[in-house]
Amino acid sequence: MDALSRQRDQPPLKQSEAAAGVSGDAAAALARAVEKLRSLQHADGWWKGELETNVTMDAEDMLLREFLGIREPDVTARCADWIRSHQRPDGTWSNFHGGPAELSTTIEAYVALRLAGDEPQQPHMAAAAAHIRQAGGLQKARVFTHIWLALFGAWPWSQVPALLPEMIFLPKWFPLNLYDFACWARQTVAALSVVLCFRPVRPLPFTLEELDGPEPWSPPSGGSLLSRGMVAVDHMLRVYQRVQPAPLRRLALNRLERWIVDRQEADGGWGGIQPPWVYSLIALHLLGYELDHPVIRRGLAGMQSFTIEEPMRRVEACQSPVWDTCLALIALHDAGVRGNDQAVLRGADWLLDQQILERGDWAVRRPDLEPGGWAFEFANANYPDIDDTAEVVIALNTVAHPEPARLRAAIDRGVSWLEGMRSSDGGWGAFDVDNCRKLIRDLPFCDFGEVIDPPSADVTAHIVEMLALVGRGGDPLTQGGVRWLLENQESGGSWFGRWGVNHVYGTGAAVPALIAAGVPVTHTAIRRAVRWLERHQNDDGGWGEDCRSYDDPDWIGRGASTPSQTAWALLALEAAGQRHSVAVRRGVQWLVSSQLDDGGWDELHHTGTGFPSDFYIKYHLYRLVFPIMALGRCVL
Repeated sequence: MDALSRQRDQPPLKQSEAAAGVSGDAAAALARAVEKLRSLQHADGWWKGELETNVTMDAEDMLLREFLGIREPDVTARCADWIRSHQRPDGTWSNFHGGPAELSTTIEAYVALRLAGDEPQQPHMAAAAAHIRQAGGLQKARVFTHIWLALFGAWPWSQVPALLPEMIFLPKWFPLNLYDFACWARQTVAALSVVLCFRPVRPLPFTLEELDGPEPWSPPSGGSLLSRGMVAVDHMLRVYQRVQPAPLRRLALNRLERWIVDRQEADGGWGGIQPPWVYSLIALHLLGYELDHPVIRRGLAGMQSFTIEEPMRRVEACQSPVWDTCLALIALHDAGVRGNDQAVLRGADWLLDQQILERGDWAVRRPDLEPGGWAFEFANANYPDIDDTAEVVIALNTVAHPEPARLRAAIDRGVSWLEGMRSSDGGWGAFDVDNCRKLIRDLPFCDFGEVIDPPSADVTAHIVEMLALVGRGGDPLTQGGVRWLLENQESGGSWFGRWGVNHVYGTGAAVPALIAAGVPVTHTAIRRAVRWLERHQNDDGGWGEDCRSYDDPDWIGRGASTPSQTAWALLALEAAGQRHSVAVRRGVQWLVSSQLDDGGWDELHHTGTGFPSDFYIKYHLYRLVFPIMALGRCVL
């Protein structure tokens, strides 16, 4: 019986039981949680929870080291232990806790375990191989998996879509130019265009014939007129690949080399995320950078900071110290901690030092805009995050800093930058302005993850809430964001969650923002959202939503109760004037009853989103900061 079924079988809480003593218990739970959060603060002032994704990060780390010839037996063994620990009973791997088998993830995990010495005849490997064959084999893997296999001669390069380095020459206004891609995809495709130009092969010490599917590979045909057109473009690019002028190719590679090197961050990485980091190292190595070259050395050394060694070695896809720190400060404020508390001041000072005062790729579309944003990671000066900047401003606005002029200057710079990063439709994306050219999605190369960055409800809501909290709720800019949110409410009353799972997250962001910006609690949109949340409350009093909600409407608003998703629902209901409702009391009681002795909560499920339908994140600090916010607002 799955977790959701177990919850549905439990009798509902009686109203009197839910109400009795809840305030006192919740206040005690809140105090324990605050002490837990305080204990996790680093001496430098920041907070950072583990950012857990899936085993492709670990498999690709192993494959990178194999390609570069630096794979070490002890590191391989510890990485393999982590991969094995996440294998499902049927022999497969999934992309999120409790999720279904995922073919490409299973293939990459299998290949990594072969590198670690696991033999095909071992039961866990035989089970994985049988599933891979049944699901179509290597032939049905995604493009990125085919690229990894091609690097080792296990897949023909001729069956990988074209990606030309000459794209670096396309002007910014021309379709399919590099800046049409979202920032995370931009850095990845830039590096991969170099890799696909060289088409290197460094054979594995084994074959993968046991993973062949029953049917031969067939090229994509495209399901729509537009996608068929993109397939035709891919065919033309393949022809060009065979006859391209050598001088132009050398010029393109030289320019791409400089583009990549210029974007290496202070920590040695690219974009603060694993994919462009890995592919940039491979690309530069193919361009002649030896392993002892300073750029490669910095890149490899920096990857160690993304590695967690205990209890088993695993690799984070990204790190979230700025995001975690601003959320922690907001949580402490909601819990009643004074704005001049020493923990608050240490966190604020660290955030103030992280403000980015230089231009990055965002300036391509906003060349006259002064910088002032914050990134998500320790080092990502090229790509400040609109969402993070809004939450940092909200957090700093709660601080009673001994240098108020310094604090106000940082807030003002952040607000001005966010004003300038609004897209033309009145909403905000996560990193860029008007990064909306959907044509990119139909490229045969782009079969995994979102590759553009259009405005989303959750990001737009955070901007609207921030503007309202700094006294700008009535501004035309803010009201434009309000209109965007009202126009993008889903038919059932919820909002789509781009960066968190899913409608519970989007609704938990949109309702408080609308209320802060002056929308009355009696407004039709607010009442519809309240009814949606009440309808989707679990029988145990909590809320949950499975990652499958991005693909299957039957999962929208459904899933095992989790601390973070329960907190998001409570934040929306409290903002909507439902603080004393039965639904809120039951939700608070669920948080109280599920709290651990150490003041925290367990959360097995992935409630963060990297790419809807493809890539999910388990933020280990979400299960603490959001319940603190919810308890603080609903109880104090």
